[in-house]
Amino acid sequence: MTETPAIGFIGAGRMATALAKGFVNAGLVSPDKLIASDLVLAGRDAFGQALGCETTGSNADVLAKAKVIVLAFKPHQLNEATEPVRDQFNKFHLVISILAGVKLAKLELACGGQARVVRVMPNTPALVGEGACGYALGQAATADDGALVKRLLSAVGMAYEVKEPLIDAVTGLSGSGPAYGYTIIEALSDGGVAAGLPRDIATKLAAQTMLGAARMVLETGQHPGELKDMVCSPGGTTIEGVHELEEGGVRSALINAVRASTERAVELGQE
Repeated sequence: MTETPAIGFIGAGRMATALAKGFVNAGLVSPDKLIASDLVLAGRDAFGQALGCETTGSNADVLAKAKVIVLAFKPHQLNEATEPVRDQFNKFHLVISILAGVKLAKLELACGGQARVVRVMPNTPALVGEGACGYALGQAATADDGALVKRLLSAVGMAYEVKEPLIDAVTGLSGSGPAYGYTIIEALSDGGVAAGLPRDIATKLAAQTMLGAARMVLETGQHPGELKDMVCSPGGTTIEGVHELEEGGVRSALINAVRASTERAVELGQE
């Protein structure tokens, strides 16, 4: 395996820390090859303590010491973060952006026009190593860059390369999807409480049930509909529950949620 270059984070918040921990825990990079900058002292101190690596208040330090640069601040801070150091980006920098809604063309311009840029849409389960990410390569990014990004993101879950227009669909599905999942878990827990279970037990059973169902899909490779049918005995309890879900429009509501979130992502990208 090719050795991973030094990695620098501009922005040292929770997602940056989760990504860095994943890279280190997977053996892709050592703490002495990490550096992070953040204007907030508490943020960079927390990052440094969690990773045992160098931190700084200067974005220029990050660009000078790392070849892989992860942009991990708020999208509206793009110009503020990059304008003072725009001329310090060069063709040897691979820039990985996790800024929601910021398109590749804008990122490439902000990074001086020479850096190789990859746009990533992660999701919050990356914080526990179970992320689902999509990424799109910029004009100057190479196949090797794509392979490195996939290797890095796979340290915190799974990652798939898509064309940039589909990043909005990734946002609608896996970017926003954890919130849909939490809503379903909460509703199942409410149902368990209504049926007499204590809240703590109901919530844990609901969460584990969804986790187990997800693993069945991923590990068996079977279609979710086929797995559902395996649980639904003729005239049994499960088919009665599934009927109520269909009566309540749960399937359509989830489809519409993904579509609405995708459409909003498109709108935000045009602002």
